[in-house]
Amino acid sequence: MKKLYALLLLPGLLFSASSSWADRALVERGRYIFDAAGCGSCHSGVKPLTGGRPVETPFGTFYTPNITPDKKYGIGAWSEEDFVRALRHGRNRKNQHLFPSFPYTSFTGMTRSDMAALYAYLMTQPAYPVKNRPHDLRPLFRSRAMVGQWKIANFRPGPFKPDRSKSREWNRGAYLANALGHCGECHTPRGVLGGMNRSRHMAGNRKGPGDIPVPNITPDKNTGIGHWKLHDLFNFFDRGVKPDGSSASGRMAEVLGGSSMRLTAADKRAIAVYLKSLPPIRDDVYSDDNPFTRSGH
Repeated sequence: MKKLYALLLLPGLLFSASSSWADRALVERGRYIFDAAGCGSCHSGVKPLTGGRPVETPFGTFYTPNITPDKKYGIGAWSEEDFVRALRHGRNRKNQHLFPSFPYTSFTGMTRSDMAALYAYLMTQPAYPVKNRPHDLRPLFRSRAMVGQWKIANFRPGPFKPDRSKSREWNRGAYLANALGHCGECHTPRGVLGGMNRSRHMAGNRKGPGDIPVPNITPDKNTGIGHWKLHDLFNFFDRGVKPDGSSASGRMAEVLGGSSMRLTAADKRAIAVYLKSLPPIRDDVYSDDNPFTRSGH
């Protein structure tokens, strides 16, 4: 009888073990997505992921929110569908428009499965009841309703669509750079209302976050990374070292340490392959005799 009972229990035990393994695998994948998207660097605060970091723009100062599973101040009361809506459509749990200081204009390209994995990971993190700091915006730009009008001209929701004429590696690099890594949010110039000028994709931005210039990372030989070899880019993503032997500093060092350096070798190379394939665009964010420009970043 005991043997029969054990046999009857076995399928349930196997299913439970399999389910537990699948959950752990999903969370671990979410951790990788979290790193690839650089979530930690923007949402760091008095406690991990509690936000409060200022994002200074011409429209005022935005403060990053608490994304811990705290039900009152974080996203603990958000369902997975609420979370997906924010990433894909730039809307919060109440279906209100989110300000594009949150880069959903890039995150919209994420796959549904990557969004689910990221949500699963965030829900396993410690919950901290840290209140969100209100944005300090110029009066004209405080309206969420106005963001809906902004979206009409500047936002096209939907997942990344692979270019079937390109290699699998190229498409992986494009996905990482444009959707997860959202590189264009800083490296692409913006119009007067903050929309990215996609005709100058990755060509540098005179007024990046905090009014700090962000360099051209197209393969232009005079003002971009045209003199960088593929292995130079890989080394930069892997160790933060430029072709001239100097190291990345400031905001870029933080991005590398919290994101790019944590990627697999294959993903670092894929991003390098994608960036080297971009059309070279001349830009004068930095003068030609500036060593920062000559070293590429």
